[in-house]
Amino acid sequence: MTRPDIILQGNITYANRQTYKEVPFLVPPDITRVSVEFSYTEHDKHTHLDLGILDPQRFRGWSGGNKSFFTISETDATPSYLPGLIPAGRWTLLIGVPNIEHGVESHYEAKVTLGHRGDVPAISTFSRAPLREGPSWFRGDFHMHDAHSDGSCLSQSGKKVPCPLYKTVEAAAAHKLDFIAISDHNTISQYNDERELQPYFDQLLLIPSREITTFEGHANVFGTTDFVDFRLTTSQVPDIGHILREVHDLHGLFSINHPNAPTGAACMGCGWSVPNTNYRLVEAIEAINGASADGPDSGIPFWQDKLNHGFRITAIGGSDNHDAANPVRSSSGVGHPTTVVFAQNLSERAILDGVRAGHVFVDADGSDDRAMALTAELGGQKAMMGDTLNAAQGAHIALHLSAKSVPGSYPEWIVDGKVTTPTGDSWETGHGFLQDFEYVSDGNRHWIRANIRSTNGRLLLLGNPIYLNF
Repeated sequence: MTRPDIILQGNITYANRQTYKEVPFLVPPDITRVSVEFSYTEHDKHTHLDLGILDPQRFRGWSGGNKSFFTISETDATPSYLPGLIPAGRWTLLIGVPNIEHGVESHYEAKVTLGHRGDVPAISTFSRAPLREGPSWFRGDFHMHDAHSDGSCLSQSGKKVPCPLYKTVEAAAAHKLDFIAISDHNTISQYNDERELQPYFDQLLLIPSREITTFEGHANVFGTTDFVDFRLTTSQVPDIGHILREVHDLHGLFSINHPNAPTGAACMGCGWSVPNTNYRLVEAIEAINGASADGPDSGIPFWQDKLNHGFRITAIGGSDNHDAANPVRSSSGVGHPTTVVFAQNLSERAILDGVRAGHVFVDADGSDDRAMALTAELGGQKAMMGDTLNAAQGAHIALHLSAKSVPGSYPEWIVDGKVTTPTGDSWETGHGFLQDFEYVSDGNRHWIRANIRSTNGRLLLLGNPIYLNF
């Protein structure tokens, strides 16, 4: 956990009963978040202390005795508290004393943590602990919209209205997803709603995101709540490098959305045509958007072209859902497709680290249980999807592919963007298969990945590469 910047301590006695104790502290300039963790002794002696706060200009909230922790930033705040600018100056912690008995002395401690622009959450933005411990494959959706941008659904009387964010979260929970990233267009107002919802949805991780929507392309930014100026081609944002560098400095993850989508009056900038993109700062590409796994709108060719140019970029998927009421198995339902990430635990930081590492496959239909694993061995080196092996000329690399819950399917091996017939053994299992592939290195840079396709050739699972000599 982050060490507090300020510790406020004191004692409460019967003389303070039914009064409000004001405890001042100074917030310096350029602070973007104030967080307070409050504790006190003598609970068992009927001592009750309430909590609130004032900034130098106004009242910022009162949680009474129902919360021992709260956080306030420009974009979001714990329920009971108001988000907004964090002014420098004298802040005041308010301690209400509804009851303390004669002869009792209670010691209180308030740990105040001050945040700065670009701070990386130790665990998650909206949760102070992982929602699930231990390494696993976690299933989620990286692209969706609600009332904070252009998401809509039917009201109680059947009218089309802006769809409340909680409806999207409910749909994801019903689909038994492990995480989602709600990525409204350019806005950051959704974060306050997400902070309110996260404690209730304690099996579904909410990752902060927004879709940077420009006239030349769309991209999601994950893992930061700070504002990123999206006005590409203006004097404020003269080129895409400005945005990429800012996201990098904020420790966010930049992912290009639906790069091969048609662009025009109906959806300006939907396809990626931004000149001079530095793909070394692009960490992911939405290879599958909704139902676009195959066909002219698929992002897979765009992504594989970047791999062939030497960029290690992770393929992910997103439903781009705009109506939480759509059935989850529909072409744009929540979780269709599902991105599956191997992470050390279910937290924002671990999931995004898993994406950066390329430990990802995409379930094109958004099933509950389809899975694949691709591993490679060379001498003492072992690799999974996203990892790199150093392979000298003539080295024999043993690759192993497994798939489950895909009866009647077949593997498609791809080397440097070209479908390849493997040399090796294959075994069918009850609902999937196992296959080995021996690849002989020429000592140069290559990438190898696999897809799982149905008997009629439809893409079911998309795998990320194992890299050779990158």
